[in-house]
Amino acid sequence: MEAKTKDLWVFVETNEDGTAANVGIELLTPGKMMAAKQGGELVAVVIGSGVDAAVKEAAEHGADKVIVVDAPEYKSYTTDAYAIALCTLVEKYGPTSMMIGATNNGRDLGPRVSCRLHTGLTADCTNLDIDEESGNVAWTRPAFGGNLMATILCPDHRPQIGTVRPGVFKKCAPTAASAEIIKEDVRVDAKDIRTQVLELIKEMDNEKVDLEGAEIIVSGGRGVGGPEGFATIKALADALGGVVGASRAAVDSGWIAHSHQVGQTGKTVGPKLYIACGISGAIQHVAGMSSSDVIVAVNKDADAPIFDIADYGIVGNLFEVLPVLTEEIKKARA
Repeated sequence: MEAKTKDLWVFVETNEDGTAANVGIELLTPGKMMAAKQGGELVAVVIGSGVDAAVKEAAEHGADKVIVVDAPEYKSYTTDAYAIALCTLVEKYGPTSMMIGATNNGRDLGPRVSCRLHTGLTADCTNLDIDEESGNVAWTRPAFGGNLMATILCPDHRPQIGTVRPGVFKKCAPTAASAEIIKEDVRVDAKDIRTQVLELIKEMDNEKVDLEGAEIIVSGGRGVGGPEGFATIKALADALGGVVGASRAAVDSGWIAHSHQVGQTGKTVGPKLYIACGISGAIQHVAGMSSSDVIVAVNKDADAPIFDIADYGIVGNLFEVLPVLTEEIKKARA
């Protein structure tokens, strides 16, 4: 389809309580820069039921406009309802490009929408840029198991669509809301929704792991030696008020749950402090944590690649270094 405007859209996914999911608000940060380069406005799109809180968050985090579809059939995510609603909006307003968070729902919605609109989709992006002259978005994503980064363009079709990993970008500071709120009445008949959510059953774990929202992460890799080695990692994380992360090697070995995994096949994170313990620094892991504000590496191999990106490095046995560090932190906080 032909673009009718130079606007850039960000789909803001909502939580069960009507608040905005973090990734949608995160994407407003690069969205503002990219919309300006396109010569258009940044538009947040919120679909759900009882989503006033999400609309307010989007307006406070840089959106020039917020398009809202609020109806009972959007209470729980369904592919049909959300795809129909979003495609209806795109066909009416004609944005040049659109970003969707690469959550479970976003990874389902993006391909459906791009197929219906006969345009391209670049999935699981970890970096974004835009060419001011052509308006083409440069979507960068890992390829071949994360061994190289591919930059993909969609020059011939609009809107350009990409799903972007949570945690890649940081939320900007909220400001006084001045966005124009546009309410659209897009209803979907029950017969057009082929699936129905009967019940939500939440998986219970011994601990809730919020890697993407954590400000401090202490991660362990193959160097921890086994599941018991994560006790030392957890002790430091607890002393710092952080959470425990892990490399794929540790997760694949069965030493810790996948919910703790950081990297290409895990979570992408950007905490204020990331401490990598016994992690070599494979590109797949680095891709998931390189945007951290401060990176500290602890590894007994002085030639480990992790030291190439670390702000501070300690060459030593983590089982000797971490207990000392933990005790000193406890003393300082006493």
